[in-house]
Amino acid sequence: MGVMRFVVYPPEMLDGWPEVYDAYLSGADGRVFATQIEVAGNVITCRRSLSDSGRLHVAWPVKGFGRPVVSTASLPEREGPYLLPLELARGKIAQLRDQISAWEVGGMVVPDDFRSPYQEANRLFREAAALQDEPARTVDPAMQCLAKAFEAAEIAVTAYASQRLAARRKRSPQPPAALGCVLGQYRPSEELDSSFRESFAAAVIPVEWKYVATAEGEPNWDLSDAQLDWAVANRLLVFGGPLVDLSSEGMPASLGKWGGDLPNLQSLVCDYVETAVGRYTGRIRHWNVCTRANTGGAFNLSEESRLWLVARALEVVRQVDDEVQVMIGVDQPWGEYQARGAHRLAPLQFVDALLRAGIGLSAVNLEIAVGFRSGASAPRDLLELSRLLDLWSVLGIPLYVTLACPSEPVAADPQASAAIEIERGHWKQEWSESAQADWIDGLLPLLMAKQAVVGIFWMQLSDGVRHEFPHTGLMRPDGTPKPALSHFT
Repeated sequence: MGVMRFVVYPPEMLDGWPEVYDAYLSGADGRVFATQIEVAGNVITCRRSLSDSGRLHVAWPVKGFGRPVVSTASLPEREGPYLLPLELARGKIAQLRDQISAWEVGGMVVPDDFRSPYQEANRLFREAAALQDEPARTVDPAMQCLAKAFEAAEIAVTAYASQRLAARRKRSPQPPAALGCVLGQYRPSEELDSSFRESFAAAVIPVEWKYVATAEGEPNWDLSDAQLDWAVANRLLVFGGPLVDLSSEGMPASLGKWGGDLPNLQSLVCDYVETAVGRYTGRIRHWNVCTRANTGGAFNLSEESRLWLVARALEVVRQVDDEVQVMIGVDQPWGEYQARGAHRLAPLQFVDALLRAGIGLSAVNLEIAVGFRSGASAPRDLLELSRLLDLWSVLGIPLYVTLACPSEPVAADPQASAAIEIERGHWKQEWSESAQADWIDGLLPLLMAKQAVVGIFWMQLSDGVRHEFPHTGLMRPDGTPKPALSHFT
């Protein structure tokens, strides 16, 4: 078994740090190892089945940036422990240096205000490295190095996005990606018409099986019909789905007795997909057929079973209407869920397997939800997001991105899954309406700048209806808009 150890200074940092148990190791190729985390005193021990070099990823306090996930450089195993603050600083400096070099080769002009924090980060790292035999003295310069590196990274990414957007606007005056919002269980009204049209060009209508299904066994299409009629009347681009959610609570309760019978479960899923797509043939041209198939949870289906189920559902959509665009949703696209050892395929590998099957997958929808303890991704900086999008663009198909973060700190909800509804870190400041708006304001230009991104959706329109990720709506329960909505406008 491979073992890597990291020393934390000062030891008090381990107090009130639950994210340490979400840490994981990844290989040089980006694959996430199943990682067992142990904490004894101020030493973190990471165990895995292989002894290859690896990178540690862990949420870490960075002054001015909250507690984002920070990564070390690729480190070999050794007898003695690594000093964690120093290795995280080394990893961020290396990541930033490599990215800047790649962007400059691509023609990016590095702004002058980048150089000062970048040079200061390098100076502080040299100071910290020179003191590494005295761990207590290494911490301060290492932590300051991280803060300066994050500052330089944000300046660089902002400049990259601005220059790429300017180049894209020269080619076309149209927005490079469609902005949309998921209607969820919200029933639109005439009062929403103008404000929605000012902010979004697209509406996402779930048509999700667990909401359409009724206790009597007959589907209820009333809400989906009303949402579609409203979207068409307002001349919005319409996206349907997800039709099926393969998470642990995503399927209709009535299917419980079929969970262990894969052939019959597949038949039921395909019947619903065929009925839903057939009902809206000619009116919905873009379908998100299935979401969370990569992480799973429904009926404890294996990865092979989920792949087969998704492939069959995609084939059914093509049989009903071979002119529609079909995608699947991928949650936790960094793949941190693999660290628990229950998944063999990385998110990218899961989608690649479907593409290689030749069943006509048109696009992929990346779900990036932050601010929740599980079922979501931990906060990361803009440079990490940029690198993620570049990684997914190698598939050569369009990318859609669905975003969500809370507008206030999230506590356990006794009426919902406590595993999901507990806050997981924050980005720059505690979650609030202004923090939600700032997070969106930083992400949108970068997403627009990426050639592969063709659509950007917000996961919840209103807090007035129940949602698995609470407080993520752009409207308060009374219908008044939050500040975040203005950034989409």
